[in-house]
Amino acid sequence: MRFTEHEMTVALTAAAKQVAARGRRADPEAAWEKLTRYQRFTLLDGLGSQVLPVLVALPDVEVAPGTRPTFTDQQVTEAVASTLGDLGRLKRTVQLASRVALVKTVLQHVPPRRDPDALTVPDHL
Repeated sequence: MRFTEHEMTVALTAAAKQVAARGRRADPEAAWEKLTRYQRFTLLDGLGSQVLPVLVALPDVEVAPGTRPTFTDQQVTEAVASTLGDLGRLKRTVQLASRVALVKTVLQHVPPRRDPDALTVPDHL
C-alpha cells in the first residue's frame, strides 16, 4: 500500500502517544508531553521499525478522497507475518499478535486521504 509521508507520520505519532500513555494509564497527549525529545524519537524509531515494513507490505487498495484505507484482519495478519522473519513458534505467535494490534492502532489513526486535485500551491510561491 502506498501511504503518503503525512499519513504515516500522523498515524505513527498518534500510535506512539497511545503507547506512551498505556503504561501510565494517562491521557495520551499528557503522556507524550512528559517525554523528552530523545524519548519521543526513541519511541517513534522503535515503532517505525516494526510498523513501516508492514504498511508497505499491505495490499494496494483504492482510497477515495475523504476516506481512510481499510484492510481486513486477514490482510493485516498476512502483511505482519510476511515481515516477521525466522522466529520460534512461541515467539512468532506472540510477535504476530502484538504487532497486528499495533498495526491496527496505527491504521485507525491514518488521516482521511486528501483529494490531490484540491491541493493547490499558494500564489506567492
